[in-house]
Amino acid sequence: MLYHEKWELKKQTVRGPNGVVSSQHYLASEVGAEILRAGGNAVDAAIATSFAVSVVEPWMSGIGGGGYMQVALADEATNYRTFHFGMRSPSEIDTDYYPLAEGNLSSGDLFSWPSVLEDRNIIGFHSIAVPGQIAGIAKAHARYATMPWKELLQPAIDLAKRGLPITWSMSLRCLGAAKELKQFNASRAIYLDAHDLPLQPIQGQDIPLSPLGKLPMTLERLAEAGADDFYHGDIAQAIIADLMDGGNAMTASDLSEYNAQETDSLAIPYGDLTVHATPHLTAGPTLARVVNLASDLVQTKGTPEASTYSCWANSLEQAYNERLATMGDTVDSNECTTHISIADRHGNLVSLTQTLLSVFGSRVTLPRTGILMNNGIYWFNPLPDKPNSLAPNKGALSNMCPAIVEKNGRPYFAIGASGGRRIMPAVFQLITMIGILEMELDAAAHQPRIDVCGEGRCTVDPELGPEIRAEIEKRMPVFIGENSVFPTLYACPNIALVGPSGEFVGFTHPMTPTSATVAV
Repeated sequence: MLYHEKWELKKQTVRGPNGVVSSQHYLASEVGAEILRAGGNAVDAAIATSFAVSVVEPWMSGIGGGGYMQVALADEATNYRTFHFGMRSPSEIDTDYYPLAEGNLSSGDLFSWPSVLEDRNIIGFHSIAVPGQIAGIAKAHARYATMPWKELLQPAIDLAKRGLPITWSMSLRCLGAAKELKQFNASRAIYLDAHDLPLQPIQGQDIPLSPLGKLPMTLERLAEAGADDFYHGDIAQAIIADLMDGGNAMTASDLSEYNAQETDSLAIPYGDLTVHATPHLTAGPTLARVVNLASDLVQTKGTPEASTYSCWANSLEQAYNERLATMGDTVDSNECTTHISIADRHGNLVSLTQTLLSVFGSRVTLPRTGILMNNGIYWFNPLPDKPNSLAPNKGALSNMCPAIVEKNGRPYFAIGASGGRRIMPAVFQLITMIGILEMELDAAAHQPRIDVCGEGRCTVDPELGPEIRAEIEKRMPVFIGENSVFPTLYACPNIALVGPSGEFVGFTHPMTPTSATVAV
């Protein structure tokens, strides 16, 4: 019998005359909107929102992680740029330290990799890869921002000094990771109580705040000394000292030699649209393949029909099978997640996805800096001799898929999502709903979706009904999965769109409790 949650959650689309900021936390969205109100552009707002969301939603992303950013400038319509700052394996990593566990078990976290002994690639110091977040954000700032670096970090510093709000959704996140968080003293001090249980709000009282350790001081140092300090200065030294204490193989050279990249975006023709996606070791090339495979779609407008969902499922399955069999970093490439979409009053768009990978990343908070670190080693296939197998100084195959859609030669909307392998299917479906089927933004935001991401089945929202499930079952097994707050079986997207009349519109995922679009 299907268990069905008997509620219906909605979030209205938000409209404004001078821009919108969509993110997975309302406090971060408000920070970005304040930057736009102060005269900053979309890149300025993205940088401030990025730092802010890493403070109020630290289990999803932060300065100890990495990501990808897309930028489209309205006065340079052909200039769609991608900033690459994904994580890399340390140059001196010992791949023999990650043997497969006995029993042919699955890792059971985000990917269907074989399990590694003691989950060494998922939890703890040995799961940490070289972070690229600060390098990428700094490069984008140098290229396209208009406001001072220090000024853009100040809202995050203020939030960090105040402390982490202990809400019910924060408690829920901590519950799932408590047994690992308690292994690391600095993490335990922030997220757990004296009994190693998740911190909880108290009914009838103001939301309590949990101190974030040394993070406020690290952010202040980063603001004063500049981004270079993270890779060459005092912050770098503190990071390496903590990692060495924990047995991680990262060296000072791994940090100092990290180099974020700026490239052209991957242009994907799609009907009357051009989708600008991330190239190389991301979900962008797989998105291009899905668009190509779904080109025989018959439906032209309106709410997706059963045949449309079936076409999507088949295209996604084939594209993911090809992706997992062929994609990986085989040479020295220069190459649980959150997403930010921003449109400013000039029509500039930014789509930014950043991550620690798993929820709470490695679960390790570095005591000298208060930085919660990624578990980027988990991105690598633990089986040897595969395109994405673990090796020294290597970039991993990422699932991030920030995109900017162009229509009539102009930036139209920025889109992206969190959710691991579920990201690209959500981005593809929403681009199709809005740009090809011409659904209203509010209708597309709440339209039930499917998910096909290499699991050998199609996850179908029960709201889609038996006709759609039956059509998909002709092609592959179907799993009926509730679109709920927790666990999340579908990606969590958000959008910032430039309307035809010049008004700006945005939405965030209805089932993400803290997400919000703030208008300017």
